[in-house]
Amino acid sequence: NEALGEGRDVQPQFKQVMRSVYAEFHEFSRRQIKEYEFTFNKYDEGRDGYLDLPELKRMMEKLGAPQTHLGLKAMIKEVDEDDDNRISFREFLLIFRKAKAGELVEESGLSKLAQLTEISVEEVGVGGAKNFFEAKIEELRRGSKFEDEIRQEQEERRRQEEEKAQRRVAFKEKAALFQNGN
Repeated sequence: NEALGEGRDVQPQFKQVMRSVYAEFHEFSRRQIKEYEFTFNKYDEGRDGYLDLPELKRMMEKLGAPQTHLGLKAMIKEVDEDDDNRISFREFLLIFRKAKAGELVEESGLSKLAQLTEISVEEVGVGGAKNFFEAKIEELRRGSKFEDEIRQEQEERRRQEEEKAQRRVAFKEKAALFQNGN
């Protein structure tokens, strides 16, 4: 404010507005986001809300998919939108969004990381696997909801076409009465 008052050039500064991850990542159920959050927090050893390079390295090693230093840097760079060289929870969710959309290279580190969603009952117990499969069922149900909507739209179009054809036949019959009447 002082620089502005003195007439010097001032660069505008913008604050980033924080949105709810539930609102931003609407393609995931609340349960799925909680599962991803649990996984994220499990590997965020510094409890700072970020996965830095060493934490990401340990996570990939524990998953049985160790990465080279350059591979880890590439993984971070692919989702690091704020260029701070670490992965926030929001950026962590971007990995799963990209995986779901098929935007990840098949053998990339992020693709392997996204395969975290393949739950092992021995690892997380029956309760964790139950939550995982319930979330998958919800995802399938959501997909079938869209299929139902498409079927309803198609049925409505078919019904409208039938009504249109019936009106056309009725009009032709009435028109024929006028022509035969002359």
